[in-house]
Amino acid sequence: MKNILLATFIIFSVTLCKPKKESEKTEKIVSKPQIQLIKAPSSPAYLDSELNLSDIKLTSTDTSYLVDFNFDVKNYELGVITADANDRGIANSAKGQHIHLILDNEPYSAHYDPMAQKNLSKGQYVVLAFLSRSYHESVKNENSFILTTFDAESSKAFPYKFDEKGQHMFYSRPKGTYNGSDINNLLLDFFLINVTLGPDGNKVRATINDDVFMIDEWVPYYIQGLTPGILTVKLELIDADGVLIEGPFNEVTRTVTLLK
Repeated sequence: MKNILLATFIIFSVTLCKPKKESEKTEKIVSKPQIQLIKAPSSPAYLDSELNLSDIKLTSTDTSYLVDFNFDVKNYELGVITADANDRGIANSAKGQHIHLILDNEPYSAHYDPMAQKNLSKGQYVVLAFLSRSYHESVKNENSFILTTFDAESSKAFPYKFDEKGQHMFYSRPKGTYNGSDINNLLLDFFLINVTLGPDGNKVRATINDDVFMIDEWVPYYIQGLTPGILTVKLELIDADGVLIEGPFNEVTRTVTLLK
């Protein structure tokens, strides 16, 4: 009897210790964090700040034009850190507050004094410049920006299909490469011209990787739930029916790099 029980125990033990076949192994499922878009905390408003364009000066070279943009800034201090920068947990420029200069809705250049210089080929350009906090959030008031067109050959305004009185959207952030904790809160910011957003009106459709968000308020947002890799951001300015509003810059796609 003891022999029978011992044999049974041995067979049962072998069965328990027998490794599972590959098909029988439990697969560990790792879920991806969900991308979220949340409204950024309120920031210093600078409601009385102003940005004006004093003049554009051209210097011709053999192959291009050296263009000097001279700005006039009022009630806004360039080159200082915005008061709440250290509390926001987002990428911040150590050089302080600045001007975002955008030509033809290409990625902006940041300028920390009232003069910006560009080396441009012959051609016609749409220029948007606006005041920016040190963490790259645009100042949004009726006087915080300039919008103009110019010809790099004569510095004069030109007849162009771009309608300064039309409805336009310009892309600002995110931009470039982000490292470490900077990817936890990624600033999404854009600049609107002659556009009002609302639940029953115009919107910005933001496609972040494969996730789609409908934005009905012109405020800055944080993108959260990101992991290292390439992030694709597509913005579209649409009307109440979801139709793209006509304009040369109202649909734009950018990629940024997120590093550990």
